[in-house]
Amino acid sequence: MMDGSTAAAAELEAAERVVMRWDSTASASYGGGGGDEQMLFDGGGDRVEAERFLRAVDDLRRLAPPSPATVGSPRRTSSASGGGGAASNAVQVAMARLEDEFRHVLSSRALDLEIEALADLTSLSMCSDRTNSADVAEEAAAADEDDSVSSSVGRRSSYRSLRSIREIDLLPADAISDLHAIASRMAVAGYGRECVQVYASVRKPAVDSALRRLGVEKLSIGDVQRLEWEVLEAKIRRWIRAARAAVRGVFASERRLCFLIFHDLPLSSSTITTATHDAPFAEAVKGAALQLFGFAEAISIGRRSPEKLFKIIDLHDAIADLLPDVSDIFAASKAGESIYVQAAEIRSRLADAVRGILSEFENAVLRDPSKTPVPGGTIHPLTRYVMNYSSLISDYKTTLSELIVSRPSACSRIAPEGNENAPSFPDLDLADPDSQLPLAAHLIWIIVVLEHNLESKASLYKDAALSHLFVMNNVHYIAHKIKDSPELRGLIGDEYLKQLTGKFRLAATRYQRTAWLKILNCLRDEGLHVSGGFSSGVSKSALRERFKSFNAAFEEAHRVQSAWYVPDTQLREELRISIAEKLLPAYRSFLGRFRHHIENGRHPELYIKYSVEDLETSVTDFFEGCPPSLHNRRRSHG
Repeated sequence: MMDGSTAAAAELEAAERVVMRWDSTASASYGGGGGDEQMLFDGGGDRVEAERFLRAVDDLRRLAPPSPATVGSPRRTSSASGGGGAASNAVQVAMARLEDEFRHVLSSRALDLEIEALADLTSLSMCSDRTNSADVAEEAAAADEDDSVSSSVGRRSSYRSLRSIREIDLLPADAISDLHAIASRMAVAGYGRECVQVYASVRKPAVDSALRRLGVEKLSIGDVQRLEWEVLEAKIRRWIRAARAAVRGVFASERRLCFLIFHDLPLSSSTITTATHDAPFAEAVKGAALQLFGFAEAISIGRRSPEKLFKIIDLHDAIADLLPDVSDIFAASKAGESIYVQAAEIRSRLADAVRGILSEFENAVLRDPSKTPVPGGTIHPLTRYVMNYSSLISDYKTTLSELIVSRPSACSRIAPEGNENAPSFPDLDLADPDSQLPLAAHLIWIIVVLEHNLESKASLYKDAALSHLFVMNNVHYIAHKIKDSPELRGLIGDEYLKQLTGKFRLAATRYQRTAWLKILNCLRDEGLHVSGGFSSGVSKSALRERFKSFNAAFEEAHRVQSAWYVPDTQLREELRISIAEKLLPAYRSFLGRFRHHIENGRHPELYIKYSVEDLETSVTDFFEGCPPSLHNRRRSHG
């Protein structure tokens, strides 16, 4: 019978023989598991030899603890130097073989990643507070998830924790079991670092490939900032979809794979730390994650201009929505914490960019130069642009209410000394003006500075009546844009809306007074009567001049004001009715009192050129933007 030491020696020798049969370092064709070399873990072959090899490795570890010479790279020469002899050499051979097997299983057993299905993660986590965003509609069509999108419009997504992360099997369960078995042997033998390096060398290209298939481009910060904004808009839309799929699909799945392979490695070994199961994950995905978030970083530090606001909000919202998942995936480990920190910093910079762009927009509206008046006193392009922009701002109110935490700084510059015409914040009857929602204050301030700018543009008109008509058109448009947008009206409030309504009605009154007072004065009695002796009469010559003056003034008004334009049909009709209500009764009364004096004389048609009906018909030509011939409107005055 053999004693204990003899039996141990026999076991050790048997283990060495098993291991040495699989000596990769001795093979002339060695290539890290490539070529036609037979592999132990080939995914479907005879598992007996693989199990025998693992038992042999365990026996080597148990019977021949590694000497300092055996700890290190398994790519040492097959001849051991120093103490340990054949046993230490066998350990190195075993580690070299396990390294090859680890690489082979990772490479050959990986499952195809269905990027198209992964990209549909976007539809599971749509987060929007916008009701009229074209981008939401575009993404909805792309994702073909109308119900999901419509349920999220107007409020924050409430199902992130339920449906955000989708962990996909990157390798079959038996392959993961083999990898875990291999990694645990390498770790306890002091080869944990080499195992991590092999893992990262295989999975990193796979991660990079997945991101390329998702459409993530390798663009430097300079590359991004040199792109035209129209091109960049499309790239932002694609990036948001890709980022959701990358974080919630690719990175989450990689994290799970690493955990399954490395999570319970023995932590007492000198080469293993508590971060071991995170280190291979970080090494595999860190480069791709930095590249992914680098695009958003380039946007966050780029030039700020008003047209970028809403895409930057979309980008901010996407990152904000992803941050909890980025935290779950990266921040739990020291190796990946920097990715979460970077994403959080980018979100903060995007928030700063949003605030800065809003301030720039306010200043741009205030400074928009007054050059030439718009023809016909119609709505100025600036008014349309600013109000459409403001409507979009209100559509993004959930995000902006979180980001805009202070009232507009320009409000403090109320009528500086020496500049009495500077805009000031309206005097609204608020119990506590400082407590008003800051976003609402910014929207009101935008309209205030727009009105201020429009006053300068109104002064460009030489005709004072047209100047008032221009103000009426533009303030009316502002008021109706607010009324037509429930979100905008809810933020701005009815009190300020009433002020705007009063302003355009005042402008309409001023227009009528300026444009029609002279014409209506022609229909007054003053200056027509002569008196003498016991009777008084009417001066026919003065009456003829009065009719001639009225005809000329009305014809000029018709010629000019038919070319003026009131685009709102209801306002246009109200203005015509108001004019007719003043003009027609006055003309009818004037004719009733004085026409017989003209008709009893010579050539009465030279003086009474229009009937009341002619004038009524002619008024319908006003504010159409294209003057017709007044003479075609005339009917017989008799």
